[in-house]
Amino acid sequence: MNSDSDLQIAGDILEVQHLLQPARKHPSTVAEFVGLARAIAADREQWASLVRYDATTRWYHRLRTGPGYEVWLLSWVPGQGSGMHDHGLSSGVLTVLEGELTERTERGSRSLDPGAQRVFAPGYVHEVVNDSLEPAVSLHVYYPGLTEMPMHAAQCAPTAADVVPA
Repeated sequence: MNSDSDLQIAGDILEVQHLLQPARKHPSTVAEFVGLARAIAADREQWASLVRYDATTRWYHRLRTGPGYEVWLLSWVPGQGSGMHDHGLSSGVLTVLEGELTERTERGSRSLDPGAQRVFAPGYVHEVVNDSLEPAVSLHVYYPGLTEMPMHAAQCAPTAADVVPA
């Protein structure tokens, strides 16, 4: 036995085929979807040249699809928001790529800076707003792909800080 380590492998691990997991081409767990979002966020060349800003409406672009999932790129100019909504039967991962966004739920508000991620299950009700003075960009992964986005009435009384210009 090697005195530097108590660990020894008997034989060639590559010959034990049942222990090897096949590499997955597409994500299938929450952790893998979070990892996919992080990998895309880190690869600016993949998305930065696609971003557009529209003063009249939120801009969005479907960046990628896979078996049962979609990846969307969104831009937000100051004052733009999603309105209070859920994502139907879809779960999701929201990742802020640039700028700052605010997420509002019935439990309160949360500021999301670049790199921040939010993972949500079906039926999760929230609103995302650009309350800052600079544009923002976000990445959204939905599984299964987004087929509905039911809107909800505001669930909490807005404070002066929560009022978004029309």
